[in-house]
Amino acid sequence: MSDDEAEDIEEEEGVYLGEYEGGRNERDERHGYGKAILPNGDAYDGMYENGKRHGPGIYRFKNGARYDGAYQDGKKHGQGTFYYPDGSVYEGLWVENQRNGIGKYTYVNGDVYEGEWRDHLRHGQGRYTFAASKLRYEGTWKEGKMDGFGELIQESHKYIGFWKEGMKTANC
Repeated sequence: MSDDEAEDIEEEEGVYLGEYEGGRNERDERHGYGKAILPNGDAYDGMYENGKRHGPGIYRFKNGARYDGAYQDGKKHGQGTFYYPDGSVYEGLWVENQRNGIGKYTYVNGDVYEGEWRDHLRHGQGRYTFAASKLRYEGTWKEGKMDGFGELIQESHKYIGFWKEGMKTANC
């Protein structure tokens, strides 16, 4: 089960939603500040609106992952930081549970991508730095791959050209 699917458990109607301590509205829905422990062992501490996570909050997954950021209508939306169980970290913008907009992803091996995201993939302008080799790509990304104009830079030399689906195609 993905981390996103685990979060959705709290939203299902007609099922046990776990333990909850906090504000409620006139329909007895979670509303305002509250703390919840879900049936799957995950925990949420933050704001609710009409039964859904909405506003700032911290969601802790039982697998060690953690999201600290904004929610809208029960989904990660706005500025937030996600700490993955493997040690990698994404800090940036979210739209409906997807990395979308400007963000920085630090991979467990030390590689770093800073730039634009769309639907959880590197997409648009961005810079990827390979920690081990100090090699850096700055340019256009499409659906997670180098695609379009870019520069591959190392200490002593630079390749300037075009990329297609992650492969060099032509020099400038």
